[in-house]
Amino acid sequence: MTSESTDGIRTIELGNTNEFRDELNALILAGKKRATAGALEWDYEEGEPVEKVGEKFALLDNYGNAIATIQATRVEIVEFINVPDDFALAEGEGDLSADDFRRSHSQYWASDGYKVRDDSPIVLMYFEVLRDAGN
Repeated sequence: MTSESTDGIRTIELGNTNEFRDELNALILAGKKRATAGALEWDYEEGEPVEKVGEKFALLDNYGNAIATIQATRVEIVEFINVPDDFALAEGEGDLSADDFRRSHSQYWASDGYKVRDDSPIVLMYFEVLRDAGN
């Protein structure tokens, strides 16, 4: 999810394919996506620190360009089975409940070769867009 810094802040890339990243970034810039999830076991496997409330990130596009600055407003680590409905809605990816979230994210992580369990720790980061590249 996050990586080295640009302009003094860490960068964040969402999604693992060009089309999916474009879709997620468009949802963020439209104000529809206000949260993102990462599996602690593999999304943070390189020793990358978990995001902190108040931390700012440069949101990157597929070419490594910063397209927005976002700021973490709430960060929680919960077991996969305990992801709440309000998070699923804040993530803005079409999931209407925590059950939808678990179904879609199990499939997403499985497509990357990871099997999520009910007790898998999931990092939930809520955020706000501070500015986009157009502002």
